[in-house]
Amino acid sequence: MDAIVAFFNGLSSLGVSVVMPIVLTIIGCCFGAGFGKSLKAGLTVGIGFIGLNLVINQLMGTDLASAVTAMVNRFGLELSVIDVGWPAASAIAMGSVVGTIIIPLALLVNVVMLLTNTTQTADVDIWNYWHFAFTGALVAIVTNNVGLGIFAAIINEVVVLIIGDVTAPLVEESLGLPGVSIPHGFSGAYVPIAFAVNWLLDKIPGIKNINWDVRSMQKKFGVFGDPVMLGSIIGLVIGILAGYGLLPVTNSDGTTTQSVLYIAVAMGAVMVLIPRMAALLMEGLLPISDAASAFIQKHFSNRGKIYIGLDSAVGTGHPVTLTMALILVPVAVFLAFILPGNKVVPLADLACIPYMLVLITPIVHENGFRGLLVGIVVLAVGFYIATDLSPLITSAAANVNFDMGGAAAISSICDGANPLTWLIVRFGTIGTYIGLVVLAVGDVALALWNRKRILREAAELHEESAEAAAQK
Repeated sequence: MDAIVAFFNGLSSLGVSVVMPIVLTIIGCCFGAGFGKSLKAGLTVGIGFIGLNLVINQLMGTDLASAVTAMVNRFGLELSVIDVGWPAASAIAMGSVVGTIIIPLALLVNVVMLLTNTTQTADVDIWNYWHFAFTGALVAIVTNNVGLGIFAAIINEVVVLIIGDVTAPLVEESLGLPGVSIPHGFSGAYVPIAFAVNWLLDKIPGIKNINWDVRSMQKKFGVFGDPVMLGSIIGLVIGILAGYGLLPVTNSDGTTTQSVLYIAVAMGAVMVLIPRMAALLMEGLLPISDAASAFIQKHFSNRGKIYIGLDSAVGTGHPVTLTMALILVPVAVFLAFILPGNKVVPLADLACIPYMLVLITPIVHENGFRGLLVGIVVLAVGFYIATDLSPLITSAAANVNFDMGGAAAISSICDGANPLTWLIVRFGTIGTYIGLVVLAVGDVALALWNRKRILREAAELHEESAEAAAQK
């Protein structure tokens, strides 16, 4: 077991841009795509992830976060919990005892669910198993029981896989990703809220008829509706609110404060570069997806459609998602200031807002108005969750000797603001085992419901295939 854990920990430490080419090459060969074609597809995906990470980490995670920090300082927002960002959260998760075993364990659970028809998703995005480990690490702290932490991580995984199944048809239609699902522990956690808010909006007269079609608006406003111009205008507003000048300034500590014009250009670049990197990801995934679909239809006709589970990064390039994300960055800072009881200042994870919205976009059928309303709701809920979980996250960081940079309390938008993580953690505090047992029973019921849905879908596909063959 130690050797297995060490192998998967070593594989995970290579990072998503290296792990995904290896995993996709193996999967492509297993599905009969051929070594050369599979290798090229895997490398294309890896290159896409490198490009995407460069854009998001530098332009949003560094430049935009610096502007927001300046904005917070300028307006004197006194918030005591520091958003340390997802890299810190993942390091805390994978440094825990639960993190050491999560990759082989989660793979085993996924295989069992595939074999029992309780999921359609083959989740190859093993790097993002850290989301499950994060939940497990917090439960291990709150229960003082590592075994319950591991149990909680599995509960989290099962729910996320089923969410990936249910949203996969919407992902195919809206995001243009055939044969792909997004079983992402962060993005998927907001799906129930998105469905609930979207359902509620359908019941409100007048409101239900409002539809902001971002693509149509871009055409209507001409050059000012172009993604480049839209991103630059939003960047200009953020730079002005941050108090940036027309020229960069060298500070006394040797750091440089960028100009307002640079922030404007940088946000315009975000609107252009992220869709292009996402397109590169899709280009690499298509041969693997096609081979997987052909293989499943040939050998497992009774299992319905099988989806390749991928990082939600593949959906961040959608114009509605990107537009909403840039608008919601200043909104997030405003909410952090006005929400009574919130203690979290959003900083490092502002770059994660596009990931938060990836599955919301297809659920609201690309309606920008509804997407923004859902985004505001999930941000507000997220701030309260991040505030509530901050003591546990701070304890988890101390347990793995994570350097908190002098901060007394830390949290994150990803995954500290995760409603699914919060639900599992708080149920873990009910009795010794009672809360988690209740969740486990719910997991089983959800899996059985999903199995029934999958078998019904498989029967329908089989009938369609038989009718098509008969017509020929």
